Amino acid sequence: MSNENLQPQSLEALFEPYTVQQLTIPTRIAMSPMARAFSPSGVPGEDVAAYYSRRAVNEVGLILTEGVVIDHPAATSEPRLPNIYGEAALNGWSRVVSQVHKAGGVIFPQLVHMGMIRPMGSQPYPEVKSVGPSGIDLEGNPVSEPMTEQEIAEVIQAFADAAVNAQRVGFDGIELHGAHGFLIDQFFWEKTNRRTDRYGGNLLQRTRFAVEVVQAVRAAVGPDYPISMRLSQWKMGDYAARLVDTPEQLEQFLKVLVEAGVDIFHISTRRFWDPEFEGSELSLAGWVKKLSGKTTITVGSVGMDSDEAEGGEPAGQGLAELLKRLGNQEFDLIAVGRALLGDPAWAKKVRENRFDEIQPFTPEAAAVLF
Repeated sequence: MSNENLQPQSLEALFEPYTVQQLTIPTRIAMSPMARAFSPSGVPGEDVAAYYSRRAVNEVGLILTEGVVIDHPAATSEPRLPNIYGEAALNGWSRVVSQVHKAGGVIFPQLVHMGMIRPMGSQPYPEVKSVGPSGIDLEGNPVSEPMTEQEIAEVIQAFADAAVNAQRVGFDGIELHGAHGFLIDQFFWEKTNRRTDRYGGNLLQRTRFAVEVVQAVRAAVGPDYPISMRLSQWKMGDYAARLVDTPEQLEQFLKVLVEAGVDIFHISTRRFWDPEFEGSELSLAGWVKKLSGKTTITVGSVGMDSDEAEGGEPAGQGLAELLKRLGNQEFDLIAVGRALLGDPAWAKKVRENRFDEIQPFTPEAAAVLF
């Protein structure tokens, strides 16, 4: 990765502490959630603890874990994704949290329910039907019946219970996965939510499920425990998908989530520099920060010279653009994904201007836990 003639003093902006609620994050760099599936029977082991703490000791201020599975039988299709329930899994997470704290970092679990992207018949409960707001998959195909209000209430409670478990084992906050076509996002999106009751029908009513999840979590964990929500326009397999088309719609959408209790918005885009709405250079993260006033995390090709998803084409803007936008207060924290898989010491090497020593991401890096 080119250092673009960056001066050490300009890089220091990435390593200033940041406080949200009563939590101080030691640097502005976060580790983006990335599914690793190295937790047999949902239990994270010592290798998982070492994996996360290795990034924390190398100046990643906030670890956002891979998606962790809430206690609902249709929440996952992969038994090796870590759970956030059950004594064995919680003991494992307690060790992970302890090691990250010893390394100087803070850590949130990302709470996940897959909804209709879970294939029917998946392990660990193949007999359980997949659930979603309208029983429709991301392509718009009917797969099962719409969720009943009782089923909705059970999932909301499972999210709240997961947050309590996270708080109990020492996590510093939690993140709700409301992006990429997972269950919360399926309620947001008009294509997958065709309900005509109070959980659908228009943009604000499609936010109701998320609002009730956040309210339940907030009531369970208290007023000072940070709640992050990851949001995206794009879905798995559909980069052109949109929840909102204008800043006015986005402002409406964010307002109810803020009122429910969201402290942090983690805005997932493919490229952090892409403008979101016509007539403005602001990214989606920039618009979210401007309209909500809340702590905002940007993510999207940070630290990547090329994008394998684009056939190895140049990824685009680099650290100079990132630092400029951080200086303009377009966002507060920077989530790094693939670059941290390629090199656990990416952040430390950036701080020390050792760009030529950074190990680039390769697809092989995604296949191992190190």
